[in-house]
Amino acid sequence: MKKIFLGIAVLAGLSLSGCNDSFLEKYPVTDLTEENAFNSYDNFKNFMWPCYEIFTNTTIRTSVASNGWGQSGQYGGDIDAGYFQSKYTTGFNQFAYQTKGSTASGNGWDFSGFVRRVNIMLSHIDESSLSQQEKDHWKAVGYFFHSFWYMELIDRFGDVPWVDKVLSESSEEIYGPRMARTEVAAKVMERLKWAEENIGDFTSQDGENTINADCIRAAISRFGLREGTWRKYHGIEGADTYLNECIRASELLMASYPDLYYGTDIQPAAGYGEMWTTEDLEGIPGIILYKAHVQDINPVQGGCYVEHTSSHYVEMNQNTVDLYLMKNGKPIANSASGYHGDKTMYTTFRDRDPRLYHIVMPPYKVEANGANKPSENPKATWGYTDNPADREYIDIMGANYTCSNPGYGMKRLPGQNWSASLVPEIPNLGTGAFVTCRSGYYVWKLWCNWETNFNNGALNVADKPIFKIEEVLLNYAEAKAELGAFDQPVADKTINKLRDRAGVAKMNVAEIDDNFDPNRPLYYPEGNTTGIKVPALLWEVRRERIIELMGEGFGFYDIRRWRMAPWFLNRTATGIWTSKEFAVSKGMTLYNPETGLSDGQNGSMTEGYLFLFNNPIKEGKGWLDKYYLYQVPTDEILLNPELTQNPGW
Repeated sequence: MKKIFLGIAVLAGLSLSGCNDSFLEKYPVTDLTEENAFNSYDNFKNFMWPCYEIFTNTTIRTSVASNGWGQSGQYGGDIDAGYFQSKYTTGFNQFAYQTKGSTASGNGWDFSGFVRRVNIMLSHIDESSLSQQEKDHWKAVGYFFHSFWYMELIDRFGDVPWVDKVLSESSEEIYGPRMARTEVAAKVMERLKWAEENIGDFTSQDGENTINADCIRAAISRFGLREGTWRKYHGIEGADTYLNECIRASELLMASYPDLYYGTDIQPAAGYGEMWTTEDLEGIPGIILYKAHVQDINPVQGGCYVEHTSSHYVEMNQNTVDLYLMKNGKPIANSASGYHGDKTMYTTFRDRDPRLYHIVMPPYKVEANGANKPSENPKATWGYTDNPADREYIDIMGANYTCSNPGYGMKRLPGQNWSASLVPEIPNLGTGAFVTCRSGYYVWKLWCNWETNFNNGALNVADKPIFKIEEVLLNYAEAKAELGAFDQPVADKTINKLRDRAGVAKMNVAEIDDNFDPNRPLYYPEGNTTGIKVPALLWEVRRERIIELMGEGFGFYDIRRWRMAPWFLNRTATGIWTSKEFAVSKGMTLYNPETGLSDGQNGSMTEGYLFLFNNPIKEGKGWLDKYYLYQVPTDEILLNPELTQNPGW
């Protein structure tokens, strides 16, 4: 059972090992004011606890939402990128179909939350009785949180006001213009580097799993790559400076975190899947910072729960499935891939990158209370069918022998809902309960069986990573590729480490040429509507990032900084290949590629991909360049006429 840690968990759901419970009792966080909050080191600490909520704020699409629900947290960024979609008929992509409307307020335009709290704290450091090292420490922590929020503001809006002091109603800055993105980004990087050098080691006072130098380096790695590639593909000078900072910070982290987590279960790529389903991430290789489940403080953290019920609406489409390599390291369109085809879900999954099996529930079929029960548990609520092919992926992932609550292991098959009711077959088409979806590709990234009933809900006790070495490896690899310095040694210490854990053949840089993937995608420089093929090696580096970080919210950040959004979003999202008879029996239809529409219940097609949505281009829609930046809320411009609007809005 996890230890109970008090402190930040009260406010943000992120536990801190080593917090002083008695301190919390003496100085309730809710009673702290600006007048009494800065009398001691512990006062500074408690005043800054709410800033950790930044990691559960769903404005940031890589957020692990405070309720643990991936669909409202980190899945959101990958839904916007077109990797996933809602299973409902109204779940079409808002950017592909141009339904992203005008915004009067919100939209992530916020300078009064995290920014103001940090600025208040910073304004009191010099006058405090802290030692110089302690002052530098809290200044560094403040710079981290201020910069982390500004990373999001830059990504959303480009040019934004720079607020680095406490403002009053009479402050001139309230009615000032937006600062150029280049200037803001330079300030963010300057602050992060200062924080990296000055944060010090105050673990004994702050507790484990708090902001430290490695967290700051992880932010530099992320920001350096994001800003560097944005500048490269959006025509802004200075890309190399940021890419090199990404490389520098990443190298330091790679030296400090040399190992990956391989997991404890018997499944292929177990460590990859268990990173999001394990009970306790403390001491797990590669974890830099994480959100911990805290008993009795964060009791109903959804995640696993919604993925076991009808509350979960997230599914993958065929386009995204097609991105996954074969286990031999070849794209499915490569003549040497050995791809078994997509005419059944079983062949689609056969010999594919096992990371797919941890994102999408693999196909199977069992019989409820069947006679052919697993020998390991003759009292199981299910039995094997007479067709050995139905158990192919049960044998790969391991059998869920108990079908009880809590279940055994992690992503075992057959599936069950939160009350341990059997899901006898996947794919399970529909929009109702029992882990249904319309595409056939049911997303179960956060699914685990480490859960128990809790007041008619479910208690998901899994921790969630915030910064981990896997992202850093990919940041480093991509930055090297963008600078023309990606070679076999770089591949071996980054991508091939990830592939070794996944059970996928190593990347051989020498064999990646223009013919390696005949379906290589396009990017779209400003003013170019026809697109240019992404260089072959660079695409394989990006593909690895997409696959390794699938379901963690990086998608919409990535496709915009790469200027690849049209390629991802202007395609039709379809489901599995199936017969018309099966589709109709489930209340669905087939997609007609000639019309870009449903073939209908009475159409001429006898088989094809499941219809999910109309083709956005044939519907006269598609990605608009204005979506590369978010709209500045119109109310903000009314309040401050000095603000300008982003192009196209």
